[in-house]
Amino acid sequence: MKKRTKRKLKKIFSTIFCTLIYLFLFAPIVYIVVNSFNATTSKPYLSWKGFSFDWYVKLFDNQTLLQSFGNTMIIAITSMILATIIGTLASVGMYKFKFKGKAAIDGLLYIPVVIPEIVLGIALLTLFSNINIPRGMLTLIIAHTTFCVPFVIFNVRARLGGYDMSIEEASMDLGAGRIRTFFEITLPVLAPGIGGGALLAFTLSIDDVIISYFVNGQTKTFPLKVYESIRSGVAPDVNALSTLILIGTTVLVVLTQSGLIKKLLKKA
Repeated sequence: MKKRTKRKLKKIFSTIFCTLIYLFLFAPIVYIVVNSFNATTSKPYLSWKGFSFDWYVKLFDNQTLLQSFGNTMIIAITSMILATIIGTLASVGMYKFKFKGKAAIDGLLYIPVVIPEIVLGIALLTLFSNINIPRGMLTLIIAHTTFCVPFVIFNVRARLGGYDMSIEEASMDLGAGRIRTFFEITLPVLAPGIGGGALLAFTLSIDDVIISYFVNGQTKTFPLKVYESIRSGVAPDVNALSTLILIGTTVLVVLTQSGLIKKLLKKA
């Protein structure tokens, strides 16, 4: 009887613990989604005034908010592409070749990840000021690429951990050059690591506030726009846009997990 009681109590506590964790993780997201349908028009937009789609309609009239989201997507996509190219080439190069200072470079890669974002933001601001680069879209792309590159390298390097160099040698023995071997042998093998690094870089770029705050100039991103609106209260149209982003992200994850994207790419 004691064992059964202990098992029941353990099961109850485990259920309560898991429920609290899920509430902690997802309650804010649920609140954003629910509040995007709030019919309230008075600040700070916290009281529930009824269900309405008005804020989804008003969202497309808020050109400033849509422009900030457009800037965020341009910066995220551009920095993701640049970080993925640089990170992949750096990973392959550091894996294949031995050179002086390799250990030092390997250690320096952890600095953008380990140091506080505010330190990196100040460092980049100082650099751009000293070399007279006007703050704006260009500095944002450079900054986001800078802190995204190490994450791509770490992902690709993890994939390289089980990489068999003999398949490249076999490819070249059969007459393929280094470039053809890279695109037809190396790249497909590293594709999961590259894809994971690219998605992580994209997510980090969209999510960034602190570094963007120091280097943005007059270019506003979506996180910065939301940050500025905190004092007056975040309007439900921001919640509406956040909900649409959440839906888009969920659809992308479902398509990726179901393998539909891979099937479409194979057909293409």
